[in-house]
Amino acid sequence: LTDLEIDSADAVRRLTVQPSYAELAVIYGLYKQATLGNINTERPGIFDFQGKSKWDGWKAQEGKSKEDAIKEYIALVEEMKAKYPM
Repeated sequence: LTDLEIDSADAVRRLTVQPSYAELAVIYGLYKQATLGNINTERPGIFDFQGKSKWDGWKAQEGKSKEDAIKEYIALVEEMKAKYPM
């Protein structure tokens, strides 16, 4: 990842208000798609709610190019920085 992408990941961690689970799932999915490509694991079990949410977020990005995932990831982080204070 580039410095801008690393800065974006750090920005999400520094938000003073936690984004919604849906927003976090999208952020996670875009990050994983940008760094690893298409999902390569099985969906977690029925009682792993957080794992399933993350898996679903990544699965939703399947087929997206690394470059597109990075652009969308950075744009979404910038949106969150404006929406939630740091």
